[in-house]
Amino acid sequence: MPDIVVVGVDGSETATKAAETARNLAAALGAKLHVVTAFEGDRVSLHGAGSERAIVFGDPGREAKATASKVAAGLDQEGVEIEAFSAVGNPAQALIAHAENHNASVIVVGNRRMKGLARVLGSVANTVAHKAPCDVYIADTVE
Repeated sequence: MPDIVVVGVDGSETATKAAETARNLAAALGAKLHVVTAFEGDRVSLHGAGSERAIVFGDPGREAKATASKVAAGLDQEGVEIEAFSAVGNPAQALIAHAENHNASVIVVGNRRMKGLARVLGSVANTVAHKAPCDVYIADTVE
């Protein structure tokens, strides 16, 4: 069974750079690539005023899967099996849980928010690096 490389994406340019690094790593290892987008809970909103109100139910899991699928489609490389997933939780929790559930070998994260004041406040990469059940590759995604 081939190794699994997990990467988290949110549709941003820096996450796409991390996904490209993850694809290249998966290709070099002969591994599968899991592209994961996190989401937190259900989305319900109330619209209107007075007696004219409507409750709108969103589906963040479907939206997250669509984001992951879009990024995965842009990464297509012969010889690398790429799958898209959505996972509930904040981004760090979702990546860690996905890696645990799929027995991943490596989680790839970008280094966004690892420099300057944001580094003190925390980052997905920092949390994943400290709590991951596997190796963590921190890709340089910030110019």
